[in-house]
Amino acid sequence: MSSSTGIGIANLPNQRHKIVAKQGAHFTIMVVGESGLGKTTLINTLFSTELSSAKDYRRRHVKQLDKLTEVEIIKAELEEKSFKVKLTVIDTPGFGDYVNNKDSWAPIIDFVDDQHELYMRQEQQPQREEKSDLRVHACLYFIRPTGHTLKPLDIEIMKRLGTRVNLIPVIAKADTLTQNDLSLFKKRIRDVVNAQGIRIYTPPIETDDEQGAEHARILGAAMPFSIIGSTEDVTTLDGRVVKGREYLWGVAEVENENHCDFKKLRSLLIRTHMLDLINTTEDLHYENYRQQQMETRKYGEPKVKKLDNPKFKEEEEALRKRFTEQVKAEEARFRQWEQHLIAERDRLNKDLESAHSAIKQLEAELDALQVGYGRGSQRR
Repeated sequence: MSSSTGIGIANLPNQRHKIVAKQGAHFTIMVVGESGLGKTTLINTLFSTELSSAKDYRRRHVKQLDKLTEVEIIKAELEEKSFKVKLTVIDTPGFGDYVNNKDSWAPIIDFVDDQHELYMRQEQQPQREEKSDLRVHACLYFIRPTGHTLKPLDIEIMKRLGTRVNLIPVIAKADTLTQNDLSLFKKRIRDVVNAQGIRIYTPPIETDDEQGAEHARILGAAMPFSIIGSTEDVTTLDGRVVKGREYLWGVAEVENENHCDFKKLRSLLIRTHMLDLINTTEDLHYENYRQQQMETRKYGEPKVKKLDNPKFKEEEEALRKRFTEQVKAEEARFRQWEQHLIAERDRLNKDLESAHSAIKQLEAELDALQVGYGRGSQRR
């Protein structure tokens, strides 16, 4: 028995589309990099709205003594053609801003792991209607445009992030490099990434979609993406009004693919691969974390917190040093007091010996007087 219209199972994607369109989606993106590389500007440019205001860098210098990498969460709801996306941006001010950046990546790594842990704990509860989910779907790592290669700090944190999130490296402020220098810089970064075994997100290539596969190859070949961020409208020499940066020699356009890879990055994050980023986070990174924890913990057992939290190491060392100094001072004071007691004891012993000698002498004189008095009595 056959029917030209079929039985209707082909309508399942349409049903799914209606459900997704009604529920909307949520997307969490993390930006990591040194201060002053344009992280806030790029996020505002990507989503065409001011999600975060510009940072006050005077405050950054005031906070130099803290030496802590912070984690800031920015939430917004975006709507386009009646479809809503709950967007969460995770910023990491303070990372890489100090002379000694040892363990400065720890708060970032802890945050990523904590979100997997929180979600896993919620899944184990009897009621799971409303689950808080801040698992990071994409992490943009901003590389300073030095023109040389990756710094040791970049390599260390990229290794750790690559196994936990969809890592997408970007070269910040690409308009500060010439095209030749930028191409050479990209090649050096790719060489280091391959040599160090750093895992970065690679768009999947679907063989049944030649156009989509070609687009994925173009995106993969462009990594690390060279980025120019700007929310300002400027006028080009030919009279066009575009987003970009104006220089004496002309305008660096944000959406001009001859100037930077902004359009490719936006396509990867939003237009073509947002769903794959979400699915990869859930099916790969979260499952890896869950499997690792299940192999080392009993069901329902809380995660063991590390006692040697790097954020408190300096404070702990300072307290230990102050405690040691106080103990040494007390020991010195005790030794001084002990020496004083010994000296006082010796003085008292000498006085006692002197008194004892005087008593002995008096006793001898008394005995002599008694003997003389006895002799005198016998003569009478």
